[in-house]
Amino acid sequence: MDYIRKASMQDSSRLAEILIFTKRMNYRKIFHNDKISFGEMQVYPLAQDYIANSEKLENIWVYDDEFVKGMIHIEGREIIELYVDSFFQNEGIGTKLIEFAIQTFNVQNLFVLEKNISAIRFYQRHGFLLTHERQLEEGTTEYIVKMER
Repeated sequence: MDYIRKASMQDSSRLAEILIFTKRMNYRKIFHNDKISFGEMQVYPLAQDYIANSEKLENIWVYDDEFVKGMIHIEGREIIELYVDSFFQNEGIGTKLIEFAIQTFNVQNLFVLEKNISAIRFYQRHGFLLTHERQLEEGTTEYIVKMER
């Protein structure tokens, strides 16, 4: 956990890059909406938003071992987002981030896209179980499901 630290303003561009590209890689096959994936989702405006609204970085932690490779957003005892740059996936970074969240914040739940089977399996390996709670992801026809530990 030596490499996990609180996100700072200097991380804005890298965070935006990780979020946009990882979401494109993982969600395009679920949502099938290139207008959003490549039109609305852009790195520069998201980075600008973090810079203009630095309070959005308040609950974000990054995995940084020379440069930022992953991030986790925690609100209370809930994981809001956990993303690892596609180039560095399967290197244990996601595991380190989720273990940090469990040990430091005693996180208890999260929501994940129902069709994101690889994410569900990842969270299950870390003690999260699917509940029967599901809801539409805002602005889409896809469901998110709640997982708890």
